[in-house]
Amino acid sequence: MADRELDDLVAVVGPLLGTLDALGFISRYFHPPQFGEVLAAAGTPDEALAAVRRRLDGWPDRLAGVAECLSAAADHALAGFAALRDVGEAPDAMRGVYRALGRLPRAQEALYPLAADLPPISRYFLEPGARGDEALQTRLIEAGRPDEAGVMHVGAEPGERGGYSLYVPEYYTPDRAWPLVVAMHGGAGNGRGFLWSWLRDARAHGAILISPTAVGDTWALQGPDVDTPNLMRMLDEVSTRWRLDPTRMLMTGMSDGGTFSYVSGLDHRSPFTHLAPCSAAFHPVLAAMADGERLAGLPIAITHGALDWMFPVAMAREAAASLEARGAAVTFREIPDLSHTYPRELNPELLRWLNA
Repeated sequence: MADRELDDLVAVVGPLLGTLDALGFISRYFHPPQFGEVLAAAGTPDEALAAVRRRLDGWPDRLAGVAECLSAAADHALAGFAALRDVGEAPDAMRGVYRALGRLPRAQEALYPLAADLPPISRYFLEPGARGDEALQTRLIEAGRPDEAGVMHVGAEPGERGGYSLYVPEYYTPDRAWPLVVAMHGGAGNGRGFLWSWLRDARAHGAILISPTAVGDTWALQGPDVDTPNLMRMLDEVSTRWRLDPTRMLMTGMSDGGTFSYVSGLDHRSPFTHLAPCSAAFHPVLAAMADGERLAGLPIAITHGALDWMFPVAMAREAAASLEARGAAVTFREIPDLSHTYPRELNPELLRWLNA
């Protein structure tokens, strides 16, 4: 890399990662009545990114792949911030916020291929508590770009339903069994986007991650359950190529994905050893109809926000009480500043709980 491109790279990476972090902050703390305050608290990191974005233009062909990744990530980040500022008081303002925040996982997907070669980007794709772990950084560098690891998509192109995105740690080896996390998106979401809610943590702590997309517009919460058989198909496919630990299998999800973790995970045939619904709806009939043997001692970690405007926190309290009364080993966490969003900061704790 010539001096000019190296200078461009240094100039762009810092503002880019800062802008992505700011979008992550908004995604975590978004609460409709406080949207303006959260947006103001995020600041204007995109201005610094916009000022250097053109430095990526005109790079030589031998560096075209690097420039393409950086440019795509920067463009998604800038578009996300621009859309957030344009939301205003429109009737569909909340939908506009979610569409704008959907630019964040697209930017992360564009940027991720550079993690193998650029240490600052590799650190970005680790949960904050692991970024100073030099031994982990060395393992990632030595692993390079293995064919059977990293991010993969199976039937998960934009607009497709029923497929899944997969992450296998770069340092995967088949000499031991690995914990599995199946992370399910919220209503109208998709697995390709929700994968990035968990990738940093799976990469830092060594877990295989599947992020499926529902067969329908959302998970099968009513009528025939078409999603559980599809999930079992995914597990079969993944387990034939990578070694999964049947004693450490976590099913988790946000909103409708969390509700479906109850619907599917409480079934007596479920292979999942741990459940972790977040911001999910719950009806007592779910506990009443669950098999008693399945519930006995089943580890369930329930997370809900006190500010949740879609599913009131009372639902989660009732879920915890009902499931505990049936014999499940319930952990309940009510987060005072959490609205109807996903608290990614809890993922490391959930993985420690899974591995305990």
